[in-house]
Amino acid sequence: MIERKLLPVIRGQIGKGRAIVVVGARQVGKTTLLESLKRKLDALTLFLNCDEPDIREQLAGATSTQLRQMIGSHRLVMIDEAQRVRNVGLTLKLIADNLPEVQLIVSGSSALELADEINEPLTGRKYEYRLFPLSFSELVGNHGLTAEKRLLEARLRYGSYPEIVTHSEDARARLVELSAGYLYKDIFNYQEVRRPELLQNLLRALALQVGSQVSYHELGQTIGANAQTVRRYVDLLEKTMVVFRLGAFSRNLRNEIRKRSKIYFYDNGVRNAVIANFAPLDMRTDSGALWENYLVSERMKANHYNRRWCNCYFWRTASRQEIDYLEEADGVLDAWEFKWGLKARARLPAAFAKTYSVRGFATINRDNFLEFLHP
Repeated sequence: MIERKLLPVIRGQIGKGRAIVVVGARQVGKTTLLESLKRKLDALTLFLNCDEPDIREQLAGATSTQLRQMIGSHRLVMIDEAQRVRNVGLTLKLIADNLPEVQLIVSGSSALELADEINEPLTGRKYEYRLFPLSFSELVGNHGLTAEKRLLEARLRYGSYPEIVTHSEDARARLVELSAGYLYKDIFNYQEVRRPELLQNLLRALALQVGSQVSYHELGQTIGANAQTVRRYVDLLEKTMVVFRLGAFSRNLRNEIRKRSKIYFYDNGVRNAVIANFAPLDMRTDSGALWENYLVSERMKANHYNRRWCNCYFWRTASRQEIDYLEEADGVLDAWEFKWGLKARARLPAAFAKTYSVRGFATINRDNFLEFLHP
């Protein structure tokens, strides 16, 4: 079994008087993570799977007395797929407030419904973590560095969802099934989506623009929707952890791009499934975009798991000077360019260097990417 980076992080928060909430897209391994924690913790544990109708019924609208009776002498309570419980936020608040001796660990299949339900009730009462598809570091911990470097192209083509990694011989079929609706099923379950076909068309348009700036107005023209609808659907895809946005860095220069964003997929395999293209990298025209999506998403995972807080951006001017990726931490800027080709080199744009103080700048390719993925 591949040990997740969140496992020791969560263990370190046990017994500190707050609920622990783990959110993530479907199929990223939340239930497996909870089961691993249960095995490692020396505590009498109550595991509640909310896929079970009777469990949902017991938790929905339960009083503190009923919850106390249900939990009994257990000191560790795990609630899996909590977003399926009606008014789950109030239930969790009652446990946290009335049973302080109980460590509560909760998982939810997406940030969508769970965030709406628990943010206010559990304010000041929870630690929240995100679980992503398997990270490079997690895969190295399981396979070893040499093996994982050899599998780099496979990760760019098929991604790193646990099911895909452990069933690589059937990766294409499993990815098509995952991306055909299951991954964003929560959107249809919990939000009104009047034209589901627009969501599919938007995903395809976003997949074809990975690494490029996006305009909601232009996307709307492409898929036949207004900019407001596009913005709402992108927001839903973010909340269900299918895609994420990278904003533009802008401080001083008049011609800096300010309002547009780049949109990346949390997983390369899902992105490729959306456009039905799993071809080898030497046979495709989007290798650079795949490389950029992989690096940005892996850096995001590494920052989150290492609890490294920073602001992340890209930079571009109207005159097309650009930097692929920037991080600002404690007022210090670092910058990177991403190149799949080994001979390609980039320079820090003169306008940026003249205007801003940068601690470091590097070109990241497949020879030196390890330094980028271990912040």
